[in-house]
Amino acid sequence: MPGMHKLTARSVTGAMKPGLYADGGGLYLQVTIGKDGAPRRSWVLRFTAPNGRRREMGLGSVLLVDLAAARELALSARKQAVDGEDPIVARDAAKNARIVERPQAMTFRRCAEAYIAAHEQDWKNAKHRWQWRSTLEKHIYPVFGDLDVAAVDDALVMRALDPIWQTKNETASRLRGRIEAILDWAKVRGLRTGENPARWRGHLQKALPAPRKAQRIQHHPALAYAEIPAFMAKLRAKDGVSARALEFTILTAARTGETIGAVWDEIDLDAGIWTIPAARMKAGKEHRVPLSDRAVEILRERSASGATGPVFTNAQRRSPLSNMAQLMLLRRLTRAGLTVHGFRSTFRDWAAEQTDVPREVAEAALAHALEDKVEAAYRRSDLFEKRRALMAAWGQCCAAQSQPGDLASIKTTG
Repeated sequence: MPGMHKLTARSVTGAMKPGLYADGGGLYLQVTIGKDGAPRRSWVLRFTAPNGRRREMGLGSVLLVDLAAARELALSARKQAVDGEDPIVARDAAKNARIVERPQAMTFRRCAEAYIAAHEQDWKNAKHRWQWRSTLEKHIYPVFGDLDVAAVDDALVMRALDPIWQTKNETASRLRGRIEAILDWAKVRGLRTGENPARWRGHLQKALPAPRKAQRIQHHPALAYAEIPAFMAKLRAKDGVSARALEFTILTAARTGETIGAVWDEIDLDAGIWTIPAARMKAGKEHRVPLSDRAVEILRERSASGATGPVFTNAQRRSPLSNMAQLMLLRRLTRAGLTVHGFRSTFRDWAAEQTDVPREVAEAALAHALEDKVEAAYRRSDLFEKRRALMAAWGQCCAAQSQPGDLASIKTTG
């Protein structure tokens, strides 16, 4: 083929000057100079991936791969690209498969990494993938991450979960489920036998308090609703995106992640509705938020700079605010210990004690899933109009210039 096989065995061994030497078809001999001053020769293949992206793939050192072998590898990779497969992705997948199928010396960490690689494409968002890795790294790997997966037993699982079961129960409960899934995966792969030591029903439930009971001792520190008017006045006096994001979060009783993930496509300013898609909601269900006058005003101020992409961006306007921006501002504004999430509790207390709305309306405003499965099955409405009246009243409370004792006059029967 014209333009192919330009190199010879002699020219390969004689190449001393740093650079790329073309053999044809995207195959190059790459020469670099090592720290000892001697030339280092290796093979590089340049190709176009099926998605149109130009890529570069290393094929190994000349010491291990001679010219004929390099040409065979390059030909195989080019065929994969023509068939619509990225050869780099295919090579990495084959390498991971070999690791997974290797029966000996499979540590829990390696099993976890293989499990995540196999399942993360089905997980709905990047945060979920990050949480899997970070929680295992922090709480599990220091205890038995580097042990053979077959050696993980009841004592090791308890040693990992015990320190955080009471203080960080939600995290611990999720970790237990993750350990159980990874160990089940390892058993199916023939890497361990016997019962799963992380199983809850009929096993760990005998040794640990039920998750809901453990969770009862946890509370997000919250501001008393009587202090909301003064706090909100102080917050409105602050400039900056973080201040407006925190104000918006409080006015909508939203979670931090819901606010910083908001994009303009979710906002209908004319109708005063913020529609959060199911993929961004904790309960996995779309949530419509009725916006108070002040919440709409904040959005209109933000939209003046161009209503595209994220609503609340960092100083460079390139990406959403970090999930710590509102918390750091809150710490500067008021006493230590309060959390952004705690304002949802403030809203819930206010709704219960200062309004006449039914419990289900207030719970719907917080996008809480119904615990009663039968009631949930029959609930067709999201109680939107009643929630619109409730959020308007909450907006009035947040904007009030009155004394705390006057807040009882804010009522809604919507």
